[in-house]
Amino acid sequence: MSDPSRSGPAPAPGGDEIPDPAAPGRGPSIEESYREIRDAGREGLSAAIDTGRALRGLFIADFALARSALGRALLWVSVAIVFGASSWLLLMAALIALLQGVLGWSWLASMLTTSGLSLVVAVVGVWQAVHYFEFTRLHATRRQLRRLGMGDLDDEELQAHLAADAGHAARYHGQGQQKDHENAP
Repeated sequence: MSDPSRSGPAPAPGGDEIPDPAAPGRGPSIEESYREIRDAGREGLSAAIDTGRALRGLFIADFALARSALGRALLWVSVAIVFGASSWLLLMAALIALLQGVLGWSWLASMLTTSGLSLVVAVVGVWQAVHYFEFTRLHATRRQLRRLGMGDLDDEELQAHLAADAGHAARYHGQGQQKDHENAP
């Protein structure tokens, strides 16, 4: 069991001795711990720098790809516009021929009808473009900058923009229709 001539702590029940922290050669010293922490910090910093370099390389490659894709997209948008416009013109010419030949309309009436149709489509397109260009004015950002004291709007303009933003949001989310039904007699 236990040897009475032996001094020190008794062995653990499993047969393992409990290490003595004061015994020489046991456990790392403060200097060794400091070196390990320093080395781990250097490794962590090195890994962070390597990660930053990898992200920078990825960003540069991704930006180059996006720039190239933008140029190609603009090229194909131009092709689509040219062929879309030419097909629209041919469609209108066919409609004019149909109205004049089959229905017996005069050339003038046929051309006025097709040009009126084109004008309606153009007006709808301009109306939608103006509607979406309103979102490019950055109303919310400008409002927040004004609230921080950095802006070029006076209080009246700010209130007008706030009201316009509320109106756009209501129309965008379909809340304008609900209010119209509630206010109806």
